[in-house]
Amino acid sequence: MTHTEMLEAYPKDLGRIDTKLLADCIAACFECAQTCTACADACLSEDGVAELTKCIRTNLDCAGMCATTGSTLSRHTGYDANLTRAFLEACATACKACGDECSQHADMHEHCRICAEACRRCEQACRDLRDSLG
Repeated sequence: MTHTEMLEAYPKDLGRIDTKLLADCIAACFECAQTCTACADACLSEDGVAELTKCIRTNLDCAGMCATTGSTLSRHTGYDANLTRAFLEACATACKACGDECSQHADMHEHCRICAEACRRCEQACRDLRDSLG
């Protein structure tokens, strides 16, 4: 079952929201949450874990924000565009911070490179959806 199928199965009209951008953003949020969680765990396994403390914290903050945003975007009853914009902005901000932090370690740790890419994709998906809301 894809996010798009669930959106299409929703019994009420979703209004003017772009369902492709919405589905893409939900998917990016959940992918990023999983990737950030895995990156934090991988950082904990590195020999120089003390040097990765900020990266771990940023990963866990981003994972939490992405999971919350993905869940929030999946609920449509009583939709509030202003609240949705705030979640999207906060998620994009968390993804930027995590992407920037992971990029600093990407040359030494492949998991950080992968995570930085997932963060960039999610940041862009959040901004694209936010911008489409008008």
